[in-house]
Amino acid sequence: MKKIIPWLNDSNYIAPLSPACKMCAQGSKMVLLITGLCSSNCFYCPLSSKKLGKDRIFADEWELDNEEDTEKLILEAEYIRATGAGITGGDPLIVWRRTKKYIALLKDAFGSNFHIHLYTSGIKNGKYIDELVSAGLNEIRFHPPREHWNTMKNSPIFNSIKNALETDVDVALEIPVIPGMDAEIFSLINWANNIGIKWVNLNELEFSETNAENLKKRGYTVKDDISAAVKSSQDLAYTAIDMISKEDFTIGVHYCSSSFKDGIQLRNRIMRRAKNVVKEYEIIGDEGTLLKGVIYTQKTSLKELYGNLKEEFRIEDKFIFLNNENKRIEIALWILEKIALDLKRRGLQCYMIEEYPTADRLEVERIPLPL
Repeated sequence: MKKIIPWLNDSNYIAPLSPACKMCAQGSKMVLLITGLCSSNCFYCPLSSKKLGKDRIFADEWELDNEEDTEKLILEAEYIRATGAGITGGDPLIVWRRTKKYIALLKDAFGSNFHIHLYTSGIKNGKYIDELVSAGLNEIRFHPPREHWNTMKNSPIFNSIKNALETDVDVALEIPVIPGMDAEIFSLINWANNIGIKWVNLNELEFSETNAENLKKRGYTVKDDISAAVKSSQDLAYTAIDMISKEDFTIGVHYCSSSFKDGIQLRNRIMRRAKNVVKEYEIIGDEGTLLKGVIYTQKTSLKELYGNLKEEFRIEDKFIFLNNENKRIEIALWILEKIALDLKRRGLQCYMIEEYPTADRLEVERIPLPL
């Protein structure tokens, strides 16, 4: 019987575990969405509406202007001190030339130890996998169609997987854990073990803005009031891993929970980024978010207000910033807390805001000041 190793936030695994998964846990894997285009039509695809079916490129949350905009790609990797990248989509094989170009670029910029793994349905352009391996791809994760989980020899991606196994790349499978498909999941892992695949990743099935209606139509519900995960998905993953542990298999199996992605992977990645992008007037919170004060005005120009505040309250340049793009003044929170009442009496709007240190600077919370 093989040992089931408890991991982080409800996740567990049977060794071996992919190096990519270890890096994700550290927050050091950059997520490179190389296109939103895909030849599959999976009902559970969680990709957001701004990416699904669209040929757009994102390095984490930072959108590249076009295929040649590689400066942002390298900069994002530097901001999170990336040790590797996960190339995803859509399906990266749809734009295999672009994918090959980016693999080579990242390897050239960060060295041969920079670990790159890739997700694909393998349905289209599977014949070019060896081109990606020659460029430096370390691991390829196939996403087999669910209707073939127990008949993989008849799957449209069988030849793609077989060809990949003949190259110098780690070959894996990654699937969502769909309640009610117990037998199919076990059959798939059994087949993968016999054919020589190194590991299988089982992802907790989740609701998203784009798949919610499809999941509801099939009778799925959330497991609790604070999670987007599907009820019974985690239970089935635990059952599957327990069954595999009792078999004489060499394959590694990893269950990745929804809370692992949000509470570990994302948190650690944004914490790494925060430490590299934080300004002197910002504070890094416990979850890696940035805290600061902001001031809005409709009575005078921002530039004039900026100058007046600096002079009146003797604020050093490093603790105040004129943000013309967002039409506000950003200021150290500890300074704003002292002067907010005075500014409010003058008709100015003052807030403490909390936002992600990501390229999109997603705002998490806004609290009016003074309290």
